[in-house]
Amino acid sequence: MASKGKPSPRSAVPALSDQQVALLAQRHRLADPTRYYPTGHRIPALDEIDGQHPVGTTRLLRGVSQVVRDSCRVYAWGLERVPQSGPFITAATHVTQFDVFIPMMALFHLGRRPRYMAKAEMAHWPLIGSWFRMVGMQPVERKSGKARSIEEESISIITSGRPLTIWPEGTVSRDPLKWPMSLKPGVGFIALEASRQLGRMVPLYPSITWGAASINHKWPWPRKNVVMCYDRLLDYADLLEDVDQWGAEPPKQSVHALCVRLRNRMEEVMAEIRGEEPPAAGYFDYVTMTRRPRSEQ
Repeated sequence: MASKGKPSPRSAVPALSDQQVALLAQRHRLADPTRYYPTGHRIPALDEIDGQHPVGTTRLLRGVSQVVRDSCRVYAWGLERVPQSGPFITAATHVTQFDVFIPMMALFHLGRRPRYMAKAEMAHWPLIGSWFRMVGMQPVERKSGKARSIEEESISIITSGRPLTIWPEGTVSRDPLKWPMSLKPGVGFIALEASRQLGRMVPLYPSITWGAASINHKWPWPRKNVVMCYDRLLDYADLLEDVDQWGAEPPKQSVHALCVRLRNRMEEVMAEIRGEEPPAAGYFDYVTMTRRPRSEQ
């Protein structure tokens, strides 16, 4: 089922300038996420690599990386934060479809093989669908009444020791100015419940990508700048303090609080990458398709 509304056109935002990239390079160590181990030697998670179509995945990663390099100039900072082992959650922005490929490509080049949630219809796309399934896609049947089973499967992935990548907006942002919009509650539920089952806070990292919104994918030249930040660990230990009193599931207010905290952080980092202030009128709410004050999150 198609999502409501349409993403705003490329003309809605300017391209990420060379001057802004240079400014970011002064503040952060920018690396190339289209190459293996861009921040230095790491120990790859061989159990994940060997268990997820290693030959096919390697070939697909090589092809995707080349297409991305031909289409844009990609920079990233914070990749050294990606754990070398154990479960974690990556919560990524979804301004464009590049927000799917850039963080996944980076994680693969760092020796990890996360499972990821994607709309179920993508699994049936000709050729591309089989590629998505090969590299760890977990189909999400939207508006099917199966949200809880999807969340339970995601929690099982984490508690079994695997990383999980989520695009918590649920679809490409409908914000006319392409800022992170309201998040689905699933990411909060999954993080909190998986933490309860493991007895510790599951690492949750925001991943923010910006720059691809102005790319013409039919003719991407001259290449645009794209920057990704793999942000610091999002602390939500305070939301786990009363875990023994939760009952059957995490409290809705805690789930909501975590989602607000995550969206706000995504917005803060995107503001730094873009070199702009987010809209003063507030955030874009997908449910009402309107901009609402941040105090009403």
